[in-house]
Amino acid sequence: MLIQPIDYFLVVWFLLAGASTLYVGIDQFRNNPEPTVMRWGFILVTLYMGPFGLLMYVMADKEPRPGEHETFVAPLWRQGVGSTIHCVAGDATGIILAAVITAALGLPMWIDLIVEYVAGFAFGLFIFQSLFTKSMMGGSYWENVRKSFVPEFISMNFMMAGMAPVMSLLMMGRDMRAMEPTELLFWGVMSLGVIAGFVLAYPVNVWMVAQKIKHGLMTERRPGSRFDLGRKTDAHPPAAGHGDHTAHGGHGKSKGDATAHADSRGSAPAHAVQDAESASAGGSKATAASSGGEHSSASHAGHGDASGGLTRPQLAAMGGISVLLLLVGMVSPANFVNMSLSARDVGGAIMPPGMIMDRDTPGEAMRDMAAVSPRFVTATYGLDRRGGQELAPRIEDGVKVFDLETSVVRWQILPKVSVEAFAFNGQVPGPRLRFKQGDRVRINVTNRLPESTTVHWHGLVLPNVMDGPAHVTQKPIENGELYRYEFTAVQSGTYFYHSHDHVDRQQALGLYGALIIEPAEAKDELRADHEYTLMLQEWLKREGLTYPAMPMEGGMPNYFTINGRAYPETDTIRMKVGETLKVRFIGSNSGFIHPMHIHGGPFVVVARDGETLAPSARFKADTLNVGPGQRYDVIWTALKPGKWMIHCHISHHTTNNNVEVRGGGGLMMHIDVEGSAVG
Repeated sequence: MLIQPIDYFLVVWFLLAGASTLYVGIDQFRNNPEPTVMRWGFILVTLYMGPFGLLMYVMADKEPRPGEHETFVAPLWRQGVGSTIHCVAGDATGIILAAVITAALGLPMWIDLIVEYVAGFAFGLFIFQSLFTKSMMGGSYWENVRKSFVPEFISMNFMMAGMAPVMSLLMMGRDMRAMEPTELLFWGVMSLGVIAGFVLAYPVNVWMVAQKIKHGLMTERRPGSRFDLGRKTDAHPPAAGHGDHTAHGGHGKSKGDATAHADSRGSAPAHAVQDAESASAGGSKATAASSGGEHSSASHAGHGDASGGLTRPQLAAMGGISVLLLLVGMVSPANFVNMSLSARDVGGAIMPPGMIMDRDTPGEAMRDMAAVSPRFVTATYGLDRRGGQELAPRIEDGVKVFDLETSVVRWQILPKVSVEAFAFNGQVPGPRLRFKQGDRVRINVTNRLPESTTVHWHGLVLPNVMDGPAHVTQKPIENGELYRYEFTAVQSGTYFYHSHDHVDRQQALGLYGALIIEPAEAKDELRADHEYTLMLQEWLKREGLTYPAMPMEGGMPNYFTINGRAYPETDTIRMKVGETLKVRFIGSNSGFIHPMHIHGGPFVVVARDGETLAPSARFKADTLNVGPGQRYDVIWTALKPGKWMIHCHISHHTTNNNVEVRGGGGLMMHIDVEGSAVG
């Protein structure tokens, strides 16, 4: 699913990679006189590196005109490209296969890197270097393993030193979908890692080609094939110095050496590689052309051979440096990210911008702070859908039964702003449950979330098994399961219900609703001409994704709602001068204290946390601090006509992403009073 802008870029990237690979594959087999193993090397590398692989093929290997391949690929920098291609094609294939397997097995990142290294080295050495080149190099399979071990070891170390930190830091970065092989981002990180590995491995491969311990690009002109220059007509004469059938490796024997000529299969015979050069590295058995088109004579120098110029201390030093760089690349990411985590631990989480994630951050924290994945959204609601609507119960054997179902919805809080929310019955807030003191109540909760949940009945006196805390009084309700809560209401007043499984995440994402219990005796109810239940909430919406708002780094909210809407989309209460309004303030939010203020005169606080205050304990105020979990009932009298505001007195909480719209935003609404002033 395309969730972030990077996803769209990756779609384009992989389309280009596919087109580039198709071109390279077709052109290699139709138009380029090269051994099959090198053809597949370029194809694989182009698959992994996309247009950059195509660029290297065109610039370094593609025969510009018939008969010119030998001359074209002769420069050392092009030979280095061929050598690196051969290394990367095998090693990267092993690394990527290992990464997919370790992710599926749920292995931690540090083990993942070790397995990837071993798999990459093994595939490169035993398969791509020794097996695929056996017929070309001659000798036995194990002879080729021995000859290829040192150059493959050095090249692989440099390559993994480039890949390891790129993979670790990006996979364990903000968007950890990069750890999931089913996600495009995983393959994007792999592609970038291969590019980084190629860049770091290229210089040492140039050096090894120059020292004649690795072969570079080659030319293969099988007798009778379309690339056989002897078949060219006078209209298409062969390039100067290339009239023979040779396999070109950049440092082979001279033109006059009969062993350099292709045998009946178009490859040099086995005895062409039984020299010091091949013994040291499984090198090429081909001829080299100078830039002027003439074949240059090059001796086959082994390790420490004076003609080759390479000494064993030099080779040991280069090997040591490669090991040092490998260790730095493998270990250094552990200073910044938690390498003990696996793909299963983080579950493809996307972290909010600004969240501090270090080597000690546990996977549980990441999952709790993660964005809601849009792929789980089951319904989308516009501004015409209101939250907190009263849910009528059905009666079963004298029991009032309510049905609640959790799900992930897209909920609109402003004309151009929607959030991915956890909802009860497709509403944010969830339905208002209303019953009387003394009623027997049963509430069936069905979970349709992609994670477990429970429901807590905040402030109620009930059997402990019905209280709702996950792993304390009950097992969490898993996806698809139903749990029945049943109790007798022994209290009256303003209460609310909310999730109590990963409550910091789920309540912040919308799993809450009002619970109004009327007193058994009507005379005990403090009534007013109008009543309004007001539920507060904070939201974090960044870069198109919704995160649970929390008072911590990266979790600070930027939108605020009353009953699921931000001003100017909040409700307007309409009343007349002299009428009274009962406002039930519910701190259904989970992160901040909101000093709620009503314009137009003071109100009287008549109840707190569901308990009606005695007349002597009631008091007047115009601002009331409503903290998370707190409830206050206040009665306000309309003294004068006009639009009177109810709002949070923390100014930032009356903005939408720090922007005022029509005089405000967020936790703000109007009381529209008509009539003549009193007094």
